[in-house]
Amino acid sequence: MAPAKPAAAATIGTDQPAGDALPPAPPGDRAAARFYDPAAMAAADRQMRRDHGGMRFGQVMFDLAEVQIRDGRDGLRWDGEGWFGGDRDRLVVKSEGDGRIDRIDRAEVQALYSRAIGPYFDLQAGLRQDVGAASRRSYATIGVEGLAPYWFQVEGALFLSDRGDLLGRVQAYTDQRITQRLILQPRVELNLAAQAVPQDEIAAGLSQAEAGVRLRYEIRREFAPYAGISWEHRRGDGNGAALVLGVRSWF
Repeated sequence: MAPAKPAAAATIGTDQPAGDALPPAPPGDRAAARFYDPAAMAAADRQMRRDHGGMRFGQVMFDLAEVQIRDGRDGLRWDGEGWFGGDRDRLVVKSEGDGRIDRIDRAEVQALYSRAIGPYFDLQAGLRQDVGAASRRSYATIGVEGLAPYWFQVEGALFLSDRGDLLGRVQAYTDQRITQRLILQPRVELNLAAQAVPQDEIAAGLSQAEAGVRLRYEIRREFAPYAGISWEHRRGDGNGAALVLGVRSWF
């Protein structure tokens, strides 16, 4: 007599064929709800949601804080920002400028509302105020900031002044790790204008461009001295290269 065939094993888990049935509803009851007041449970639920994606953070970073050494025209430059908020909505304050050792020639402060429009980019809008010896003009601004493919940090913004002047700015940089602490950062910034603004020494078109490379050593992640070379072009003010020495820091 031939042996009986074994019964077919039931298909379970990921062995089952794909289907299009709706997923089961999430559970609406909690075991702890049997013992705790509903108000206490609701407060604990809100706290849990904040702890898992709804928390508030803040950071202040100076990506550039440097002395620029060039032939007879040594100067200072900084570029930094601080922000406070969550994953989607943030208040951002930016500042950048440059000048001589004894005075600030050009400086600006921006106050922006930042809203995430994707996993890697934020839309930003707000106000910019110029200070310093060059100008004290106010602007409305809108722009984007984020992480592009190949790990390029990019920013682009348009500025409309209280006198109707339209300016634009594009900047990008990337960090190339040589070792875990030694990092090379190529960087470029372009400033453009729809019209000439003679009183602010701004030419129409590409009014100012800067390209540079900086090599930093992270003594700690949040404190990294660097050295590099920066080349700058200003319409009407010529070109010039400078040796830069500075510190990148954040907290």
